Amino acid sequence: MAQVESTTERIIAADAETVFDALADYKDTRAKLLPGQFSEYQVREGGDGEGTLVHWKLQATSKRVRDCLLEVAEPTDGQLVEKDRNSSMVTTWTVTPAGEGRSKAVVTSVWNGAGGIGGFFERTFAPKGLARIYDEVLAGLAAEVEK
Repeated sequence: MAQVESTTERIIAADAETVFDALADYKDTRAKLLPGQFSEYQVREGGDGEGTLVHWKLQATSKRVRDCLLEVAEPTDGQLVEKDRNSSMVTTWTVTPAGEGRSKAVVTSVWNGAGGIGGFFERTFAPKGLARIYDEVLAGLAAEVEK
């Protein structure tokens, strides 16, 4: 089993604290940012950053749906880590300043991929597909905080 990784990033015209606070707001803001590949969104505990437990289904392809139950941690300033209780997937959101009134938001997901030919296809196509999905999330985030 090889580790699979997907990363996408965006420069956002808002300060890092504003961007991070919007990302960490699972109760209200985060649900607004999710594109159609996400369904059954539900905050089960908390709702603001560290200690949040959130559920959603992610339809990565027409045949592949992940049932995600994510524990949220804030290991350092400007960073959210979502660990899926139902799989090996870990998604890390990092927000850093990028000049006056601007920030850089980076999202990286890693997981243990399948073996064999299925694993080859997963390592080849899944990172690009997931990056496209998270690029939509970052676009929604930018639209939300640049108002």
